[in-house]
Amino acid sequence: QVQLAESGGGSVQPGGSLTLSCEASGFTSNFMAIGWFRQAPGKEREEVSCISTNDGYTYYKGPFKGRFTIGREGAGAYLQMNNLQFDDTAVYYCAAARMTTRYRYCSGYLRDMTYWGKGTTVTVSS
Repeated sequence: QVQLAESGGGSVQPGGSLTLSCEASGFTSNFMAIGWFRQAPGKEREEVSCISTNDGYTYYKGPFKGRFTIGREGAGAYLQMNNLQFDDTAVYYCAAARMTTRYRYCSGYLRDMTYWGKGTTVTVSS
């Protein structure tokens, strides 16, 4: 079965960088959408970014463009985060869904992810 495991979280000072990894296994299709999400304390989960495994298409929600970078890493994906600020403190989750003919791009699947990791915590503090 599909398994996702995040790693790379930790504590960082404002302005610092972290790279999160999502180790994936059990994919039976080359057409997968892998996404990163986060949930800050007391807030709802929000979409961050996604990548399509078939062609490497990437998508970023507006606030993360230019500051976060998603890429493939083995069967999974990484999320490089730069210039981290206090409000980036959150649990970051990796998720995946099999892409079908319904949506051409990974962004179409962000609201309908099938598989989820357990999350990794990022804390930005001085």
